[in-house]
Amino acid sequence: MKVTVLVGGVGGARFLLGVQKLLGLGRFGGADDGAAHELTAVVNVGDDAWMHGVRICPDLDTCMYTLGGGVDPERGWGHRDETWHAMEELARYGVQPDWFGLGDRDLATHLVRTQALRAGYSLTEVTAALCDRWQPGARLLPVTNDSCETHVVITDPADDSQRAIHFQEWWVRYRAEVPTHGFGFVGSEKASATAEVVEAIAEADVVLLAPSNPVVSIGAILAVPGIRAALRSTPASIVGYSPIVAGKPLRGMADTCLSVIGLDSTSQAVGAHYGARSGTGILDCWLVHEGEHAQVDGVTVRSAPLLMTDPAATAEMVRTGLDLAGVSL
Repeated sequence: MKVTVLVGGVGGARFLLGVQKLLGLGRFGGADDGAAHELTAVVNVGDDAWMHGVRICPDLDTCMYTLGGGVDPERGWGHRDETWHAMEELARYGVQPDWFGLGDRDLATHLVRTQALRAGYSLTEVTAALCDRWQPGARLLPVTNDSCETHVVITDPADDSQRAIHFQEWWVRYRAEVPTHGFGFVGSEKASATAEVVEAIAEADVVLLAPSNPVVSIGAILAVPGIRAALRSTPASIVGYSPIVAGKPLRGMADTCLSVIGLDSTSQAVGAHYGARSGTGILDCWLVHEGEHAQVDGVTVRSAPLLMTDPAATAEMVRTGLDLAGVSL
């Protein structure tokens, strides 16, 4: 089976672990690891940024570290056993930005990536090379090799003027606690989905939308030209997982993001936002948390436990989605 998953953030990386658990891939595989099934993750790059002269790709790295067994288990991102000496020295020099944590081990990844990008390799090629070190048990594909960064329009707390800032500044520095007016995907008009991503969607047996942030994770992926067309034309069923549990998102301040674009934090609202492929949207099936209800015209909806407490529980979520799509292992 070929499974393609659209992912972003910590929740997306944990969802991938559940897919691996079900398929017997990565750390859950045996001697025949990868022989029967293939897992491809199409990863958000809207969070990517240049800082301190290096290219940082938070979602790609979170997926790589999580699947490769090197993620910090408490934070859910970055290296385990991290140190912060470089940041301490940068602070002593008074170098900005001082609000973004850059660990020493993590910095090594960014240095390798930056050197390879400047040598002319694509982000897809660089990611594959980095994964040679981590062996994540899945193919990690940036949705585009082009720059397509998420920016946020806010009211500046310093002078009450409106200005656009990078998503990382909004997310990390301000914790999304400033008046926010909109999101933009800077560079999307010139970006395009990679051939590898389009192929992974076209050749999949099933496409899954992880319960990642609908606005700045999945939404940023969908903003890349070519992605919606690939999803709407693939013969595979598309199954989405609601990020809303008990009336609120579990991670990622998705409620704030949804509010900014005028949506309620409900499975109904998010499902309708994605829409049905039989109309102008992208969903065939929509999984909502047990006890929640949603009705989206043209979409098959089912409720199931959607708490990703561990890979085994997440694997059952994935199995339910495959069953709903009529796909058998």
